[in-house]
Parts: sequence; structure tokens; C-alpha cells
Amino acid sequence: MDSTVQSVDRRTLATYAIGSLGTGGFATLPGLVLLYFLTDTLGVTALAAGLVLAAAKIWDVLIDPVIGNRSDHSLATTGSRRRYMLIGSVALPLFFFLTFAVPAGLGPIASAGWVFVAFLCSATAFSLFQVPYIALPAELATGYDDRIRLLTWRVVVLTLAILLFGAGGPLLRGLGDDPRIGYLIMAGVAGLVLGAGMLVTSSVAPKDEPIARRSPALSPAAGYRSALDTLRRSSPFRALLGTFVLQGLATGMMLAGAQYVATWVLRSEDAVTPLFVALIAPALLLAPVWGRFARRVGKERAFALASSLFGVAALALLGLLWAPGMWVYAPVALAGAAYAGMQSLPMAMLPDVISHDARTNGEGHAGSFSGVWTAGETAGMAFGATVLSVILAVTGYTERVAGQSVEQSSSAIVGIVLSFSVVPALLLLASLFTLRRYRLRKVDIDVATAPAGRQR
Repeated sequence: MDSTVQSVDRRTLATYAIGSLGTGGFATLPGLVLLYFLTDTLGVTALAAGLVLAAAKIWDVLIDPVIGNRSDHSLATTGSRRRYMLIGSVALPLFFFLTFAVPAGLGPIASAGWVFVAFLCSATAFSLFQVPYIALPAELATGYDDRIRLLTWRVVVLTLAILLFGAGGPLLRGLGDDPRIGYLIMAGVAGLVLGAGMLVTSSVAPKDEPIARRSPALSPAAGYRSALDTLRRSSPFRALLGTFVLQGLATGMMLAGAQYVATWVLRSEDAVTPLFVALIAPALLLAPVWGRFARRVGKERAFALASSLFGVAALALLGLLWAPGMWVYAPVALAGAAYAGMQSLPMAMLPDVISHDARTNGEGHAGSFSGVWTAGETAGMAFGATVLSVILAVTGYTERVAGQSVEQSSSAIVGIVLSFSVVPALLLLASLFTLRRYRLRKVDIDVATAPAGRQR
């Protein structure tokens, strides 16, 4: 195929991108407020709160490869992945609301149990949509540059979603005089928006003839075997996944830490909103720029540059230890500019990995790849919050219930700042080493997808 030809029409671009309103929102809002909700509204200790979120996400990691396998089975037998996307779109708003609908009479332990069960159900509903959603680009676009275009516009909507939920969520929370009512308002409105975006995108899943006479086995064991096979046989996938997981760990830690930085370092709980505006405004503007830059120098080089810039920005935030103030928005803005590339470029590289595997191992495995990818992304983001909770516990963070006034020790403030700066920067540095093992280039993709007469 001539890589200059754009095979994805505008309607498909728009409909696919809208799904990131749901995926970006669900990745952002729980990561931003849920740990803080547990520690500073329900009175759950930092370590216990981190374990609650980690346990729910471990289930998510376990179920994602199974959903990926079932998504491939659905494609093979019905010609579409749409069914699972629809189920997830409808179920997520209900369970997301229930996550924050903790009865007022429950103590910290029972409250933590309620959040665990409801959030586990929310995460499962999300995976039912997310896993097939990530598999779709390999089926919607074929060329190297065409996938950059498809995923760039997805990231534009993703950054809008991060801004909408990251800045708007705390604003909605502030509408209630009682913090618990505020969280319910936030969860109800956000859940409806999440579900609506996901439901619209479910229609973009191709509805064709089944692609295979023999469909994949449906047992959980078969799902795990398929997941392990994808890791074993695809070295580009291992390199890309390892990079993305490390970066998810870093960004998950910073996302969960933003509210703590706002409250205890900048001394304003509402400061989390301008922090998100400073992060997302540059990302929104520069997402298309990263796409054009990647077409000039290659996705992997652009990805490495974006990752390096984010690491530098994170390290600069160490200055919060000595001089908290308005200057913080400058490195946050640099991190936002880099974040646009860190999201769009690996997502555009994943369909290349899937098509590369399909040439040698046959089609019909995209769901397995997306299942492992979603599990890795989920693990990175979730354990970022868990690592933060461990650091908070070790450095002496004091939990509280709604309306209670406490003061944090100087060691707790140090823990918050290190979790927002040095630790993420070190994780970004480690991710550059795994990215070096990614070997696919533009010529590997476009020569392979060109008609026989066009290949050299």
C-alpha cells in the first residue's frame, strides 16, 4: 500500500476517537481521587487504601487476557468485537457510581471493602470495552502513517478527557457541602459521560463475515496460553509493553499524587484543577505535532524524545521540597507536552506489532495482544498508586475522615514530593532502556502491506 494514501475516513476517525472520552476518563478520575477518597474521606490508612486499589487491579490484570481471547473468538464467529464493548459501556456507569456510594454508617474497614467490590466490578466493565477497543486499530487502518493519524486523533480526545475529568471531577466534587455528597455528584455525572462515549464508539467495530472457520478456545486457560504465546513470539511487543508499563507506573504515581501535592504542598485542595489545566493544555495542542514529527523521524525516535522530556520535567518538580509555588506549572506544562507523545506514539506502534505478528503467525490474535496490553497498562497505572501509598505509609502520612483537620509531618511532605518527581523520573529512565530493544521500523510495515507488484 502507498503509505501516503489515507484509508480511514473522517467518520471512522471521529467515532473511534470518541471512545477515549471513556477510556481517558476512567484512567484519570479514579487514579486522581480514589486513593484520596479512601484516606481523606473514609479514614482508611494509606497502606490499606493502596492494597484495596491494588487488589482490584490484580483482578483486572488477570481478566484482561481472558477478555482478549473471548474478543478474538467473537471476531472469528460473528465477524465483530462489538458485543463486549456494548456490555462494558452499559455496565460501567452503574458500578462507577456505586464505588463512591459508600453508606455513611460504615467504618473504615467496611468502607474499604465496599469500594473494593464496586471498583472491581467497574474495572471489569471497563476491560470489556477497553480490550477490544485497543484491538481495533489493526483492523481499521493498515498503513504505518495511517495508524499514526488514527491514534493521533484518539489522543486528542484522550487529552480532552483527561482535562474534562481531571479538572472537572474535583469541581463537581466541590458542589456538595458534605464531601460524600460531592463525590456522589461527581460519580453520577462522570459515569454517564464515560458510558456515553464508550457506547458511541461501540458502533465503529467492523461487522463483517467471520474471519476463521475455527475459533479460539474459550477457557480461561486458553486465554492465558494465548497471552503467553504473544509475549513469547513477539520481541517488538515485549519491548513496547515493558516500556509502556514502566511509564504507566510513573504516570499512575504522579496522577494519584497530584491531589496530595495540591493539598499538602501547595496548600490548596482546589489547586489540583490548575495543575491539570497546565498538564493537558500543552498535550492537547501538541498531540497532532507529535504525529507529524513521528512521520518524519519514525515513531520510536519520537517516542524516545517524548519520554526523555517527561522525565526531565518530573525531575524538575523536586524543587517543590524547597520552594513550592506558581513556578510548578512550567515543568508540569513541559510534562504535558511530552505526555501527548507518550500516549499517541506507543498506541500507534501497537497495531504495527500486531500486523507484524499476523504475517508470520496468521490473523485473529489482535484480542490477545490487546488483552495483554490492557493488563500491562492497568498494572502500571494501578501499582503507581500502590507504590505511592507505600511511600506515604513509610514516611508517616496521617489519614483522616471527612471534616477532620490534621497536619502532615515534614517526612510525609518529603514522601509526597519524591513520589511526584524523582521516582517517576527514574522509571522514565528505565523505560528508555526497554524501548531500545524495539526493532520495527516504517519500512518493515509498509513494505509488508504493499501489493506484490509494489514491493522491492
